Amino acid sequence: MLLYTEVTRYLDFKVVEGSFVYKGGKIYKVPSTETEALASNLMGMFEKRRFRKFLVFVANFDENDPKTFEGVDPKLTTMGEVYKKFDLGQDVIDFTGHALALYRTDDYLEQPCLETINRIKLYSESLARYGKSPYLYPLYGLGELPQGFARLSAIYGGTYMLNKPVDEIVMEGGHVVGVKSEGEVARCKQLICDPSYIPDRVHKVGQVIRVICVLSHPIKNTNDANSCQIIIPQNQVNRKSDIYVCMISYAHNVAAQGKYIAIASTTVETSDPEAEIEPALELLEPIDQKFVAISDMYEPTDDGTESQVFASRSYDATTHFETTCNDIKDIYKRMTGSDFDFENMKRKQNDVFGEDEQ
Repeated sequence: MLLYTEVTRYLDFKVVEGSFVYKGGKIYKVPSTETEALASNLMGMFEKRRFRKFLVFVANFDENDPKTFEGVDPKLTTMGEVYKKFDLGQDVIDFTGHALALYRTDDYLEQPCLETINRIKLYSESLARYGKSPYLYPLYGLGELPQGFARLSAIYGGTYMLNKPVDEIVMEGGHVVGVKSEGEVARCKQLICDPSYIPDRVHKVGQVIRVICVLSHPIKNTNDANSCQIIIPQNQVNRKSDIYVCMISYAHNVAAQGKYIAIASTTVETSDPEAEIEPALELLEPIDQKFVAISDMYEPTDDGTESQVFASRSYDATTHFETTCNDIKDIYKRMTGSDFDFENMKRKQNDVFGEDEQ
């Protein structure tokens, strides 16, 4: 998404050093290649061989070539059955589904396996591209992303009105016609906004707890990584949803020299959210200072085609933005009536700039 929009002109990224998964109170590096699988302490010797076979199967799998299916039907065989075929144990299933395929719950086990296989392939291919982990993080923090898009929008004639309160969203005949601020109306045909602006058009679907921790040391058992992502699969801590930890530091220009920022997040399931996130905080001890925030998650109640008011969903607990990207594509489809076509965008750029100048 970032490459196609060319917003990367304004951003610098640095790879996140490691991806880890939690098992039995400890964290381990996520094995995602055959070599790593054979060296990993996550599994016993025979399990390693079976997992290696599974990874080879996934790497060779091509949905257009039935010869690579090995008796698996991508549209009918469930992922649970694929795990059974390779005789993989519960712990391996946990980290494969939650740390490689990045599912947030175990519902995917009952679904056809094609999407899961593609997700694991995406993880491995991303890893092959940058080496240490499949994740990149912008230098100077995530605030650079909206700033990059703001610059890009300005180049294409976007207008900014900063520090303006929204008094009301002006509707006529059920359609949006503008936004009122300090007595003036900025007129529009379509409006995209976050759920907080339209409480009567969204409903609450849950809560997320996020804890920002300032540390003076790298996280234990991560090989002193300057940055990492840790996923705590729900089964390991008797929960329904995973816990995520994203740790960055002075290496990404987001903290002073020698300081580390860890952000732990999860979906709230009980009336005591702080106890729910405790397994993540234990991994981070000692913590210099922590800031706890519990926020409501909202979804729009309608798709916006009638009113032309398009609300995004609130951010969920994940740290890798996949759900956010899906939401952006969903809003685009609701607004325009068609899917966002990345290839078409590339062709348009070639028409404008010519291929040589790209």
